Formats: sequence, C-alpha cells, structure tokens
Amino acid sequence: MAFQLSPGVLVTEKDLTNIVPAVATSEAGMVGLFNWGPCDEITVLSNEEELRTTFGVPDTQTYPYFFTAQSFLAYGNHLKTVRAVPSTDVNASVQSPRQIKNQAGIDALAASDATSQFVAKYPGVLGNSLQVVVMDYSSWDTASDTTAYQANFNTAPSTSTFASNLDGSNDEIHVLVIDEDGAFTGTSGTVLEKFEYVSKATNTIGTDGVSIYYKDYINANSAYIICTGQPDSTSGATMNWDNVADGTVFDALSSSAPVAGYNVSLSGAVNANDSTAGLSTSLELYANTEEVDVSLFLAGPATNAFASEIIDMALTRKDCVAFVSPLLSDVSSATASQSTKATAVVASKTAIARSSSYYVMDSGWKQQYDKYNDVNRWIPLNGDIAGLCARTDLTNDAWWSPAGYNRGKIKNTIKLAFNPTKTSRDTLYKNGINPVITEAGEGHVLLGDKTGLSKPSSFDRINVRRLFIVLEKAIATAAKYQLFEFNDEFTRALFVNMVSPFLRDIQGRQGIIAFKVVCDTSNNTDTVINRNDFVADIYINPARSINTIQLNFVATNNIVNFEESVVV
Repeated sequence: MAFQLSPGVLVTEKDLTNIVPAVATSEAGMVGLFNWGPCDEITVLSNEEELRTTFGVPDTQTYPYFFTAQSFLAYGNHLKTVRAVPSTDVNASVQSPRQIKNQAGIDALAASDATSQFVAKYPGVLGNSLQVVVMDYSSWDTASDTTAYQANFNTAPSTSTFASNLDGSNDEIHVLVIDEDGAFTGTSGTVLEKFEYVSKATNTIGTDGVSIYYKDYINANSAYIICTGQPDSTSGATMNWDNVADGTVFDALSSSAPVAGYNVSLSGAVNANDSTAGLSTSLELYANTEEVDVSLFLAGPATNAFASEIIDMALTRKDCVAFVSPLLSDVSSATASQSTKATAVVASKTAIARSSSYYVMDSGWKQQYDKYNDVNRWIPLNGDIAGLCARTDLTNDAWWSPAGYNRGKIKNTIKLAFNPTKTSRDTLYKNGINPVITEAGEGHVLLGDKTGLSKPSSFDRINVRRLFIVLEKAIATAAKYQLFEFNDEFTRALFVNMVSPFLRDIQGRQGIIAFKVVCDTSNNTDTVINRNDFVADIYINPARSINTIQLNFVATNNIVNFEESVVV
C-alpha cells in the first residue's frame, strides 16, 4: 500500500476468501445437419420444442441429427448446437438467392440492396414455403392480392406519429409472413408473423424509442425473413422510401411491382443435407475452451472419420467427453448374427483408431417413433448415453456411473438394432465398447461404463474420467487467481486452504476415497521460484464403480451351526 505522508487512518480491504467454484458438468454440444435455423454459430437449446422451432422438423436426411439432439434433451436441458451447412445451400428469395448463414451475415448485408427485396432468414428448402404480403395506404382497398388479408389488421396503414410531426404522410405499411405451402406449420396459408404500422422512413422512431423503419424492424424481429431491398418493381427501381423530413410524401407501392400491392412467394432455395462437408468447419467453433464451455459432446450419426475428429477435439480440450456410436450398417441387418454384429462394431472402434479416456462408445442404434413424419427411425444411441450422464449429474454427481438398472435406463426406444447376448457383451466390453441391452421387465439399459482408453487404468471408466474433469476445471479456474502473486509461504498456504475443503466436499459426496495436496518448499524449490513457476501436487484416490457381482450360495445340512461353519 502507499505510504502516508501525514498522520491519519487508512482503511483497506484484502480478500482472502478464495474458494474453488462450481463448474458446469451437464452442458452438451453437437454439430449437425438441419432444415432451418442459424448456421455456423452456437445455439443453446433446453427442450425439444426449442429444437423444433429453431431448426425445423426433420426429413429423410436430417432426422439422425435431430433425434440425437432430441434424445439428449429427454434427459438434460442444456445443449449447444451448431447447424452445419454446405456451401451449395442458399436462402429462398424473391429474386436473387444467396447464402446468408446467421445474424453476422444479416448484419453484413449492404444498406441498400434492391436486388432481392425479401430473403428467407436461413438457408434451406423450407424457405420456399414463405410468402410475403406488403400493404400500404394505396393498396389496402384496391389490390386484390392484398385485400384478402385485411382481417389480420385493425386499420389501414396511414401516417405514423413521427412522420405526422414533420408534416410527412403515407409512410406506414403492414407486412405479413405466411407459410404458403405449410412446410413450417403443416397447414398451408398459416400466418407466421405480422408487422403492422412499420414505416417507409429510415429515421422513424416509435413511441417506445425503437426504430420502426420496416427494414430495421423486420430484420431485428422476424424469425423467417430478411428485408434487403424495397418492395418495388422487378427492375430494381427505387421509390421515395427514405428519410422523413418536413413535408415528405412517401410514394405508394408501384402497380408494376411483382403484383399490385406486393404479394410474392420466395423460391430458389436448395438443400444438400446429404453432404457432410460443413461438419468439420462447424466443429471448429468448439475448439476454444475459454470461449465455449462444454462437458459432453454428441457425435450423432458420425462416420468413423468424423468421430475421430470429434474425439481429437475432446482430447485437445481435455475438459469434455465425446460420445460416439458405431455405424448403422454395423448393426442394422436383421439377418446378421450376434457375432457378425459384434465384430462389425469392434471394427468401427478400431477404425476410429483412438485410445483415449476422453470418449465413450456404445453398441449401436435404437428405433424410435418420428411423430413429425409418422414413421419409425433408427437413431444412434450416443445422444442417450450423454443424456444419462447429464441426468446422473442432476440426481447424483458427475463421478457416479451413468450405467446400470438405477441410472442407465434408455428412453423413447421401440427396439435395439443390436441387443447383445452375454457372449457378445464380453466381446464388446473387452474392447472398450459399452453394451446397451433389452431385458424383460427392465426395458433398455446401458450395461457398461468404459471409456475408449485401451490400457488398464482407472481412467478407463466414465465416472473416474468425469471426476477428474470436474476437479481439473474447478481447481484450475480457482488457481488462475494466483497468477502474478508471490510464490511464498503465504500464497502456498492460501492455495492449500482453498483446495482442501473442496476435495473434502467431493470426498463426502463419494467421489474420492482419499486425497493429499502438496504445495510447499518440497515442490516449490528455489529453482522453481526463480523460474517464476508455481507447483501444486494433488493426489487423488478415486472411487470405483462396481462392474461385476459375485454371489456365493452354499448348501448345508440341517445340523450345521452357521456361527461355527461360516468363515469370514
């Protein structure tokens, strides 16, 4: 502290109440192909309804990704999702389709782009179902293409208060966004959105202080369209729809517009959802641990090559576990034998070619009902396995095994593509693959908790790997506040006194059998201190889950004294 130059009392505070913070353990992530929604940016979902409204209903290409996400959300409520999009996918438009992926793309639009007028907000053929109707004072009663929509509004568009105060007139318009083909709602002609009493004038402010210039307002509030240019003639001619000033009279919608009064359908969008070209690029959004916090990662219907990329990402981050499934072709044949399916699943794991505790592989796919298309679908199980971990975090802790009859029940399953017998389970388990089985009276159960680590180690179990992720993330977060302090006895004692209560709490919650924290002159020697380093050794004896149970039954005759014959 500063030296006082004259007598007085100087009051200061020093905060020594450092604690180890709680860290998120149930936040999951995935990348996938979807029919709608923002692309190449992370969107957080908490339930299936948000999944549907954000990314659209599934089709024959996108359903494995949609239902992988839905499977996780049946257990957990925090899924960070990125929609990948091939470069060939474009947005539906009035005139000139182009690719606009997300809000960043919307913000990058030119201020006066009169070549498209209206564009679907996101790439994908769903945008071809959109219809836009624009009405102003001139077309309210005269244009047959718009008068049918008057019932959606209370009064005709006229002059806003803002324009009226400047002696301007005729600046208001009404805009409808309609599901013309029913692709969004299932009912053709459904009104999706309406924007009433917005203005043709770029500087118009509403009574709430927000811009009601129609471009700004629609682009800020619509879930379906972007306004890029004036709804004028197809030649691109511009009208007097600009700044309002004293006495400005705004032009009416031109009779030479696409239709008088402006009623148009968007078109030209294409989907290439059968292409996985964009998945690897989208995966890069999860690379930075400082920007994106995620502890579980869903591979969905990933190929072996893409599963390897996901595992490499998890291994680089070292703070999350990837969940992968074998290929559907490994397990889908109804005539293939148990041995054939087990061999194929093991071959998939071999093709992934990774020995790491940062991923978990299950035994196959499940069949579940697709209520959006009234068919049964085959869905990879990795969304469920990650979901079981998220639910275990809620009911117990991250260091409890998610497997077994207490916590390992799989939801929303008609049947399994591969229901391994005991012999097949032995083959899978010794290769680090966790069987999911169907058992009478129990349903569908995860019967394994191994990671993908090949060598014998405590880290070949899910609960141990997740325990250490929790410890490492929490303690590392707390430790960063020691940076640029002095490496002296006081700082080292402060660190030990901060970490030890945290570890005792984990021990009391059955995650640790024993621990020891060493941070003193034995590991912070003069050499370490002179190197500007700080060292703490934390020894952990983790709790292990039961994988096998042996029950010994001994038959005796009726003259045996159990107290004398039983050897403990």
